[in-house]
Amino acid sequence: MTVMTVLGAVLGGGVVGCGSSGNARGETSTAADRTPSATRAPARTPPPAAPPAGPPTMAPGPAGLTPVFKRGLKSAEKVVALTFDADMTADEGQRAAEGEHFDNPELIALLRRLKVPATVFMTGRWAEEYPAQARSIGTDPLFEIANHSYSHYAFTSPCYGLPALEQDAMRGEVERAFGAIRETGARNVVPYFRFPGGCYDDASLRALAPERVTAVQWDVVSGDAFATDADSVTEQVLDGVRPGSLVVMHCTRSAAPVTDEAVGQVVPELRKRGYRFVKVSELMSG
Repeated sequence: MTVMTVLGAVLGGGVVGCGSSGNARGETSTAADRTPSATRAPARTPPPAAPPAGPPTMAPGPAGLTPVFKRGLKSAEKVVALTFDADMTADEGQRAAEGEHFDNPELIALLRRLKVPATVFMTGRWAEEYPAQARSIGTDPLFEIANHSYSHYAFTSPCYGLPALEQDAMRGEVERAFGAIRETGARNVVPYFRFPGGCYDDASLRALAPERVTAVQWDVVSGDAFATDADSVTEQVLDGVRPGSLVVMHCTRSAAPVTDEAVGQVVPELRKRGYRFVKVSELMSG
């Protein structure tokens, strides 16, 4: 066999390997090619893709109590979750009708401009009062909506003067809030719950256990509720944040009028310090 013949055979095989037709000139047959088609193994159908995983949750606590999440891992990278409570109690409808604003669209617009992901803990009553805003927040991939009860009444007492719920009404509060939120068309709804005022005890954790939610608290209090000085809110957040922190703020103009101004200062400063903003679901996933 001449050198040219060998070279031709090599090049011919290479071309077939790159996808030419099986009867190309110079192609050599293989054992697989000579196997009758009836005896060849049938092609295997790939298994169906696994459905996308839902938001992470925590396993039940001792005695099956609702688990409580307060912050990410202390050894985590520089991530921080900003959370905003959209508060409105069941008896504040008349105040809203008279012009009091329990929403804060300017804050949501600011978070969008700054591209800051966030988790909004929404009461069912707020969702009913501002359904278009709830739907807008709950269909934006930048945000996720969690449950903050329907009426914003206390799940244990005393709790900042909030009216107290009976224990047998607690589970219904969570179910009704989820229903009101989803009724708006919101889709990015996560199985997390924040107690009004952050007040809870073992009885309330036991009452909510059948709902299979994770209770979400915080490790940094912004101090924005009823604050009038944005600088002091900013300072309190910046002093408290550590890697894995979870910050509680509010999305209610009437009760937290300087939150958007404080966020406008907090976000660039934390980014300058190397922090990345995440939603609670990402923080919980570790």
